[in-house]
Formats: sequence, structure tokens, C-alpha cells
Amino acid sequence: MKTVKLVFIGFGNVGQALGRLLISKREELASRYGLKWRVTGIHTLRHGAVGDPAGIDLVLALRALEGDQSLESLPGGLGAVEGTKFIRACTGDVLFENTPVNHGSGQPAVDHLRTALECGMHAITANKGPVVHAHAELSRLADSRRLRFLFESTVMDGAPVFSMWREALPAAALQSFRGILNSTTNLILTHMESGASFEEAVSHAQALGIAETDPSGDISGMDSAVKVAALVTVLMASPLKPDQVDRVGIEAITSEEVQRAQRQGRRWKLICQARREGQGVEASVRPELLDPSDLLYSLSGTSSAVTFHSDVLESLTIVEGNPGPGTTAYGLLADLLRAISPRGLNPVEGHETRGRQEQKEVPARRASR
Repeated sequence: MKTVKLVFIGFGNVGQALGRLLISKREELASRYGLKWRVTGIHTLRHGAVGDPAGIDLVLALRALEGDQSLESLPGGLGAVEGTKFIRACTGDVLFENTPVNHGSGQPAVDHLRTALECGMHAITANKGPVVHAHAELSRLADSRRLRFLFESTVMDGAPVFSMWREALPAAALQSFRGILNSTTNLILTHMESGASFEEAVSHAQALGIAETDPSGDISGMDSAVKVAALVTVLMASPLKPDQVDRVGIEAITSEEVQRAQRQGRRWKLICQARREGQGVEASVRPELLDPSDLLYSLSGTSSAVTFHSDVLESLTIVEGNPGPGTTAYGLLADLLRAISPRGLNPVEGHETRGRQEQKEVPARRASR
């Protein structure tokens, strides 16, 4: 059984949720998938960094961050260090890149992922920026090194959107999709239905930790536009930047309009969609009034959903109920298993029929340095 060395760059809510998930599933990952792991590097912007090729005590690291303490106090603790230098200094097999998204350029996440691949690490991210700004480059680099660049958690958290098209729908060509892809705006509009003003609904979302201190990326529709661009770029093989998405946010919708729609039996939703038109793709993000016959009408709170239309399946809908950091962390864990296991996500032979199995070595694929 091979022990896989993990490096984290960006260790906020999602990174910490992944850390807790890895700990809780340690025995299952070993017995069912032949996967052992140890963390050799954690890099944060506000709480320093720590690196140790022999392994970092992940429980202690999580405890320090939960107490708002610096990682510098741990064995192997480091002061401020630039991200790519940190990655090059770490001994790792897999990098988890979970820094804040940069809608305009995807940096510095693009550099982090590129550096990891150049250093022989699989590159896994929940950051949408690199998918829309460097998908082709990073995919080619990963292929050339016999590594994986994976990003399941970038759209709809842990729901299997990208992996479904890559693995479960062979020879299917995506023609269009339509959905609700931003949890924050859906929560805001749902809360306004209870009589809250737009400002009160935004404050409510912030108090729950759903909306950022600056929620403009969500309410302007930019976060949704980035997700649309990611889906079009990857699933429709048509590179699309967020500023190419026709975008209208929800900031102009008033409580009175929401209440009037309710009286009419309708609901406001921020709808994301894209459709092939000739040789190109038309994509948009804009508020729509939905009636009960629409599949997206009943979606409330932070839930999200998307309906895909392909040349072989008329429609296929994925719904994710009230996601959070834990569901995003699951998408990262699933990508880890896809990256390091030649069997993909299948259990090792004999696990389900005998209740126990031979422990088999699962090598991490590495490029020569």
C-alpha cells in the first residue's frame, strides 16, 4: 500500500473541511481503496505555513486554525512564503489548490497548479478561475506528465457534474444546459419572499456565512457567469471567458417585485444557461420569473440544480440540496481517488464480497522531476 503525500495551498473553510473528511475516512480509504495519506505541506495567507516531508499532524493544524493561531507554532512552521516557492519546496504527490477565486485572470491559482504539475504532483482545485482561464494549458501539461488536473468542486460543489460527462456519458454531446448555480443569490431571493428587503436578505446570507463580506461577485451574477464559462469551456469544448456571458444580476430586484410575483404564484430566480448556436455558444445569466411548471421553481435556500440536454438524452437534471464546505470537500476527495487510483473509484477487489481484502499497493503516478 502506497502512502500519498498531500499538499494544501489555501486552507480556509473548504480546505479545513477536507482535512476533517480525510481524518474521518482514514480507515475506510485504506481498507476500501488501498489509500494511505499524509500531509506534507499547508500554506495559508493569514496564518502562515508549515512543511514537513515526514508528515504534519493534521489534527494539530486544524486545532490551531480553529483557535485563530498561526501554523508557524507547529513543527516545520514557516513564516510568510510565496505560493509557488512553497510548492517547489514541498515533497508531495497531490496538490489541493483552494485559494480565493480571481474572476479576471485566475491568478495566482493558475501559477500554483502549473507549478504543482511541473513538480510531478496531481493538481486538484475547487477554484473556478483556472478552469476558465487556463483549462487547455493545464490539461495539456498534466497529460504530458501523465498526471491529472481535476476540478469537480468548481461547479455545484461535490455534485458529479464534470465526472459524469467524462466517465458516465461516453459519446454524448452536450447541446445546452439551464440551471441555478449560485447558492447565495438563491438564498437571498428565497429570504425576500418572507418579506425581507434586499439589504436585509443580503445581511441574512452574510450572517449564515453563505455570502462574503463583499457579496458583489454573487449578486452581480459574476460568480454564476464564471461557472457558466467553466461548463461551456470543458463540457462543450468551446473556450468561453466570463465577460463573454450576457450577464444581469439580482441587485435591481425589489422586495415589492418578489412579493408581487408570489401573489401571482411565480418566483424570481437567477438563471444560468448556454446553448449551441451554429459554430458557437450563446450563454447568459439573468433573473427570470418562473411558474410552478418549471423544474427550477421549487428550488429554495442554498440549493442548486442544472438540466443538461444532449444529442442522446433529451434531459438530465442534477439537484444539490443546501451544499456547504463539506460537500465541496467531498468533491475534492473524489478527485483525489480519481487521480491516484488506477481503478478509479472502484473498491479494491474483494472488499464487498468478503468484508475484508488483501491490501494492494496503489501507486501515485509521478512524473520524473
